[in-house]
Amino acid sequence: MIQIILFLASMAVIAAGFAWIADRPGEVAITWMDYRIETSVMMAAFAIAALVLVLMLLWSIVRAVLHSPEQVSLFFRHRRAIKGYLAVSRGLIAIGAGDLRLARKSADEAARLSPGDPLALLLTAQSAQMAGDRSTAERAFREMTRRDETKILGLRGLYIEAQRRNDADAARLAAEEAAKVRPAVAWAGQAVLDYRCAAGDWTGALDALDHMKAALEKPDYRRKRAVLLVARAQALEDMDRDAARTLALESVKLAPDLVPAAALAGRRLAESGEPRKARKILETAWAVNPHPDIAESYADLRLGDSARERLARMERLAGKVPGQLEGALAVARAALDAREFATARAALAPYLSAPTRRVATLMADIEETEHGDEGRVREWMTRAMRASGDPVWTADGVVSERWLPVSPNGRLDGFEWRVPLAEIGVTRPVIEVVAPAPDSTPIAPAEAKPADKPRKNAKSKPLSKPPPVEPVIPLVHAPDDPGLDSGLDRDPVAESSTSASDAWQRLRQFFR
Repeated sequence: MIQIILFLASMAVIAAGFAWIADRPGEVAITWMDYRIETSVMMAAFAIAALVLVLMLLWSIVRAVLHSPEQVSLFFRHRRAIKGYLAVSRGLIAIGAGDLRLARKSADEAARLSPGDPLALLLTAQSAQMAGDRSTAERAFREMTRRDETKILGLRGLYIEAQRRNDADAARLAAEEAAKVRPAVAWAGQAVLDYRCAAGDWTGALDALDHMKAALEKPDYRRKRAVLLVARAQALEDMDRDAARTLALESVKLAPDLVPAAALAGRRLAESGEPRKARKILETAWAVNPHPDIAESYADLRLGDSARERLARMERLAGKVPGQLEGALAVARAALDAREFATARAALAPYLSAPTRRVATLMADIEETEHGDEGRVREWMTRAMRASGDPVWTADGVVSERWLPVSPNGRLDGFEWRVPLAEIGVTRPVIEVVAPAPDSTPIAPAEAKPADKPRKNAKSKPLSKPPPVEPVIPLVHAPDDPGLDSGLDRDPVAESSTSASDAWQRLRQFFR
């Protein structure tokens, strides 16, 4: 709309100018070399305008002639660039399709038509990687690092190639250079973080994490920082307990559910005479993630307390999250130390029908401490050998007795408190269960009556899939022990051999 108004205004001004000149007629006379030209002002104006147009046209022609070599060269360069672009497109499509021959051919054509072009270098490197030509790929990536626009891409390629040939130093240098050039690049920051964690350089790891903060989500950043802080606190625990306490408290603020941070902070606060603050931290962590490490730190909140006072404290902690196995185990251990055997048995009673290894082992300790009954101890240890596993610190298929900040594969915060078999999809233990083959006929129980057999004239029906068999944990009674359900009150005859007792004692150590 504005352009239309401006156009109409311009036309009006031009028309007004012509009208003004037409209303004021005059003559123009030019005398030059015995020639005299006389004309009106209007005609002189038109002649001047025509002369200017002719001069402009002649100048355009002269300029086109002068620039014709450059234009011809530009035309051929543009044509060559188009061919190079098409060659790069064909090559990248060939790489995606797995056509090595076409990819190498297109890479050679692109390198010939567009030498030094970033996409041509990328195609050369990827086709060389596809063919297993590592030296050519590295040369292409090094060429990329000389250009600002492709430096990060070249460093990424050199990092991958260094990893493929197991050159940790070269990979680390490439990652550090990329992180220095562009800190927001996630892969470079993560690689530097992993290398420093593997070396145990927790201060350097914290610096690397701060540099890549912009590339991380806020919860992920807080969790990683909390893990690094507690790792550094554990490293300083024997040298500087005050610094370890400060780092552990900062870690708890970032991740209140991080078990090692809460347990370490609770221990250090209890040692420094702040049991109320330690209790608050441990109870908060317990409510989110009941764990034996938290229970252990909670039991030692006050140094010098009696066993009964620790038992009362553990009962309060278990009551925060009722119905949890870890709470029952913590109460049972404290009750065993206080020699409150009835309380210990009552705490474990809901789990005795299908005990885990820790439950069965703790029951064996209770039997040994209360009665010294080797028969019952052996029975519970036998059940422990056949019982389902307990959660442990697990990462990358490796089980650790304590939490570690880095997994065996170098993954930060890789250890999880879980049952090891859960990693391969086993959700519950199945002990001595034999399922019938798909094509076999189910075997009738020994107690089946003749009426239970199928009638001859009955209409045959396809066999349905048998119902899942519940796990069965057989109770193996010792020769000199009548068992838990025998109803006999008399004590069995104790064995006089001390070597057998030592053997069972060693066996129990495997399940602690």
